[in-house]
Amino acid sequence: KEETYGWLGQFPRLREWAGDRVIRNLAAHGYSVKNKLFEDTIGVKRTDIEDDQYGVLTPILTEMGRAAAEHPDELVFTALKNGLNTLCFDGQYFFDADHPVKDQSVSNVDSSGTVDGNPYWYLLDTTKAIKPFLFQERVPYKLHALTKDEDENVFMRDEYLYGVRARSNVGYGLWQLAYASNAVLTADNYAKAREAMQSLKGEEGRPLGIKPNVLIVPPSLETSALELIAAGFIPDQTASATKTNIWKDTVKVIVSPWLV
Repeated sequence: KEETYGWLGQFPRLREWAGDRVIRNLAAHGYSVKNKLFEDTIGVKRTDIEDDQYGVLTPILTEMGRAAAEHPDELVFTALKNGLNTLCFDGQYFFDADHPVKDQSVSNVDSSGTVDGNPYWYLLDTTKAIKPFLFQERVPYKLHALTKDEDENVFMRDEYLYGVRARSNVGYGLWQLAYASNAVLTADNYAKAREAMQSLKGEEGRPLGIKPNVLIVPPSLETSALELIAAGFIPDQTASATKTNIWKDTVKVIVSPWLV
């Protein structure tokens, strides 16, 4: 019915072995994600199937399969967008300025563009075994068809039913592996976000070794993201010229329509 991720927040680390091993017990955060039930169903008149000479039904069923395949993406990107007002394992919003780390408050968000209504963009580190987001699949997506003569819907209503069913949900992993910003997507603000992530330390004061490798943007920032990450040269703000783009290919750009 639900999965509990009590170990979240624990970054493995090595220490010099002097004397006995030092056992670190996993903190019991009690963060859990409940599975949800999802479905999609269409009804088709039996006579339409009998008279179908052009395979009209095939694209519809294909589209149902495509929608099921994309549904995990929809869940994850929606969770990304809602991370500004949804709690994670430490009791703070996933993107928050006050994550407690030992005796400090640590931020993984820059909301300086809120006054101007700028859209948010996101940096992620997906290189580690633990991810910034959790997708749990309790029951895989499966297509069901009620098309037998003895099925009630066929016998009573002369109608075929096709449906997809799944049980799954998403949750939040390590907030340290994600950063949200609505500052204008420029080289300077991109560098600021990268530095903030890579400067994070754990409870013992040890650098976490975070390496941002994904930049996620809504469609409205696609041009800015590609100019920053894909172009070989970018405008030089201090002169009427261009300069070598040192940020070229530093991350993979993902444009998500679910961030609109």
